[in-house]
Amino acid sequence: MGSERQERMKVLGARLRALRAEAGLSGAALAQGAGVGQPTVSKVENGRMVPSSDVLERLARALLLDEATSREVRDLLTAVESASDRTAVTTPPLGLTVDDAVRSAQLVRSFQCVVLPAMLQSAEYARHVFSSAPNATPEAVGSAVAARVERQSVLYEPQRESVFVITEAVLRTWPGTPDLMLAQFDRLLAVESLTTVRLGIVPWRRPMPVMPRHGFTLCDQEAVVIETFDRERVTVDSGELATYEEEFERFKGAAVFGVEARELLLRVMKEFQGLGPAAHS
Repeated sequence: MGSERQERMKVLGARLRALRAEAGLSGAALAQGAGVGQPTVSKVENGRMVPSSDVLERLARALLLDEATSREVRDLLTAVESASDRTAVTTPPLGLTVDDAVRSAQLVRSFQCVVLPAMLQSAEYARHVFSSAPNATPEAVGSAVAARVERQSVLYEPQRESVFVITEAVLRTWPGTPDLMLAQFDRLLAVESLTTVRLGIVPWRRPMPVMPRHGFTLCDQEAVVIETFDRERVTVDSGELATYEEEFERFKGAAVFGVEARELLLRVMKEFQGLGPAAHS
């Protein structure tokens, strides 16, 4: 039998699924009406994801719930959040955790010290990332790459905000060939120009405010995805959330943005242009 928290997640999911059926909506139609990804609707309904209060409110509006029913589902969410076993550890299908969590958030803040943030990776860069995962298969890698590229469309949605902070070391830790990285730099420059995105880089000339041990992604103020070597752990524990929010602000404070970030990108890009075949033979 699952934990108290897991049981309450299932109750919330089942209630939302029943309300969707009563409304005569498919999962895809509800996702579109609420402005969330269809995987988010599926995971919430199956008790595998805790929606943020904002996502739940958007689902309620799309379902045209009256005030009493809206209050009911809000109370179910409160019950989930107050249940024991607040920290959920999962080993999801290859590459899905960060992307799915980001898809359901309005504000995303991601820090990376080795690998580029998932939502900024080109298809070929992502392919190398997934191929290096334990027990990766060509089929799983192909599916994960396709899903990641599709989910990156959220960067262009005007109601969302994304803040990425990376170290300069991320730009210099590269897979494949220099040509792969040159294409990746083109993508970074294009994304950095979006009004919905802020890209910060901590230059190597600046000391780190705290020594990073891994990357992480904050989704709204509801959850944080903590990335380790072989898995991604999603936690909604308020204490851990507060710690990661504080650390993110410290890394953000050390980073350069705007013109300075673009100049740094162009400078490192120029160095890659000078690399010959011997650099990756």
